[in-house]
Amino acid sequence: MSSNGEETMTGTQVSYIGKDCTKIPSFLAKKYGRQAKRLDLSFNLLRSLEGLEGFLYLEELILDNNQLGNHIAFPLLPYLHTLTLNKNKISELDYLLDSLVTSAPALEYLSLLGNQACPNELVSIEKDEDDYQRYRYFVLNKLPNLKFLDTRKVTNKEREVASSRGAFMKVVKPKENKPSSDADSCSPDLPYTPLPSVSRDPTNHRGVAGKCRYIYYGKHSEGNRFIRDDQL
Repeated sequence: MSSNGEETMTGTQVSYIGKDCTKIPSFLAKKYGRQAKRLDLSFNLLRSLEGLEGFLYLEELILDNNQLGNHIAFPLLPYLHTLTLNKNKISELDYLLDSLVTSAPALEYLSLLGNQACPNELVSIEKDEDDYQRYRYFVLNKLPNLKFLDTRKVTNKEREVASSRGAFMKVVKPKENKPSSDADSCSPDLPYTPLPSVSRDPTNHRGVAGKCRYIYYGKHSEGNRFIRDDQL
């Protein structure tokens, strides 16, 4: 683990971005665990969430652009309402969603864009809107209290379908040994930042101009942010 810079804290927001960490440094929780309400660990090399248990009062957690896989385990985070896991290595949803059910009971905003488990054109040109909608039903069946999933607000109709049939809409794991050209062409190595503008640090997450079917890149785009009820 390298630490080529220091963490930053502004109010209750802690950022430890782009340090190539493979695990959460223990000093972060010791220094900020009782104060931090927002923790940004994006653009690292995290493979586990060991050390996160020290942040008891987190409300927002940013884990974009890491190496987190299917069996990541979350500690109890009773106040967490916003979680982004964009651009990680998640190809199956069951373990993640089951963990969040018990570990993040207050969760309302979740984004999984750029993972194989989120089947849209960002990860494969073979995926279409029907694949993505089935994924939404499956996630909402497990996490019925979500208000936003990825870049879209959850609708009442989605809740109804998810409640009755979502458990049977499990996303099929992608085939192994598939050429990476499709994913590379549809999922450029850019940050995903679907957070509310009131919470985002504008100095850390910049993209480039351009757009895709499910998400927009660019500092002037609103398509890749959550929009909370109080902003409507």
